Amino acid sequence: MSTVIVYVHGLWVTGREAFWLRRRLEQDLAAQTLAFPYPSVTADTTSNAQALAAFLSPIRADTLHLVGHSLGGLVISRLFEEAADAPAPLPPGRIVLLGSPLRGSRSARNFARLPFGRKIMGRGVGEELLGSRGERRRWNRARDLGVIAGDLGIGLGRLAGTLGGPSDGTILVEETEVDGAADRVVLRVSHTGMLFSAAVARAAAAFLRSGRFSG
Repeated sequence: MSTVIVYVHGLWVTGREAFWLRRRLEQDLAAQTLAFPYPSVTADTTSNAQALAAFLSPIRADTLHLVGHSLGGLVISRLFEEAADAPAPLPPGRIVLLGSPLRGSRSARNFARLPFGRKIMGRGVGEELLGSRGERRRWNRARDLGVIAGDLGIGLGRLAGTLGGPSDGTILVEETEVDGAADRVVLRVSHTGMLFSAAVARAAAAFLRSGRFSG
């Protein structure tokens, strides 16, 4: 039985920053991991979701999981929102989102008020986080969705203004919530620290294996 995990990175990065997370998932699940690269600033999430669909289409595996960090989780979400279940028949699997602002982002709105803030964050953030899209989001797709949030409030998001609640330093815990998720867990990690945390890797592996973070 072959298992492939596709990792989708967040804003301003390339996927290389998740080396340790990917390695831990490979070892825990006896899987192959791939990183999906996309232009997180210059393209909108619809275009990036379409590119993700093209990236996934030729993958041959018995099980295909998706893991998205931050904005990457919104790209994954959009991929499945654009079709009844998936853009094309894909192998079965689960999805884990790490610190993804599924209900908008106060730090993005704060940053957008700064000179050139919107331009620096790019089209995807503008489309997903500066409007009301997140307020309408609900997960009702066939794949189990698990959400990991952090509550160690150390991160760049605090530099643009107060967040006003428990957060990972960039994304509020409450902003990671989405109706329809199969399970959710809050861990003592920061937004970037999620990618280096053994606890996050263990929780993600447990969910991908069983559909529950305690599995």
